[in-house]
Amino acid sequence: MLLSKSLKSLVLYSLAGSCALLVAGCDKQSSDKAQPQASPTPAIGEPIAAPAPAEAGSVDRSHKGEPMPTISLVDPTGESLDLTSLKGKPVLVNLWATWCAPCVKELPTLNALTDQEDKLGITVLPVSENSADVAGKVVEILRRRKLDNIQPWIDEQGDMGFQYGGNLPVSVLFDSEGKEVWRYTGANDWTSPAALKLIAEAK
Repeated sequence: MLLSKSLKSLVLYSLAGSCALLVAGCDKQSSDKAQPQASPTPAIGEPIAAPAPAEAGSVDRSHKGEPMPTISLVDPTGESLDLTSLKGKPVLVNLWATWCAPCVKELPTLNALTDQEDKLGITVLPVSENSADVAGKVVEILRRRKLDNIQPWIDEQGDMGFQYGGNLPVSVLFDSEGKEVWRYTGANDWTSPAALKLIAEAK
């Protein structure tokens, strides 16, 4: 049976609409694929993609010479610390969080390493990537584990965690001029001969 003219028009209109939607969907897919995963100059309001995390347990020297970031840390009492104020001798920054099991596991070795700061001529600076509203939890875990040498400095905005790959734990060694020497992703025994050899690269 032949379709009436009006019914034909309705069917053709519906098909055209469906095709238009399909084409639009394909265009969106293809345009998404054509865009890079992380743009060096994102549009205003566009989220910035975090750097791809490095392989755990690896030393990365590809950023050697990059300056120490100008970031202020805070502690639960409201005291602040400008990272760049530590220039003058090498600094080992360790980024950790209370919810990160490998981070907590390596903290005792960092606590022990602080006893060797004068001997090694370095500053050991563990920095929590927890938000400021859980500062009490940071203090609690340090006290409960008797990590008395570690101060509860917090990167409350997570700026350092983002800058150094977003994968915890990560440790970054800076020389006395505040220039990066290397970054190490993954837990480590920072009192081991191999770790001390790495730290000595800052001299």
